[in-house]
Amino acid sequence: METFQLIALEITYQQNIVQLTFTSAELVRVTEYGDRLWYVDINDVGDRELLAWFGRSEDINIELTAVASTGQTFRGHGYFHPNEPHQAAAIRGDGELIEQ
Repeated sequence: METFQLIALEITYQQNIVQLTFTSAELVRVTEYGDRLWYVDINDVGDRELLAWFGRSEDINIELTAVASTGQTFRGHGYFHPNEPHQAAAIRGDGELIEQ
């Protein structure tokens, strides 16, 4: 399991591109038996309207671009799961996470 602290996070959904504001975010990449899965936990998301929109939407598909504190950039496809009461969110990866 690898963990990366994120300093920038951009999502694209329904032709909208949003640079998320947050106090902390962590990308976790897990490799087991040759399979890789990944997810992102985001704390204190600044855009409450965005969280509310995803809370009401049936289409939670997103494209992700994330920059780690190490300078690494990651791109992937996933699903945005808002947690409105805690002003947080999780992104569950779907498929390969590409490191650039």
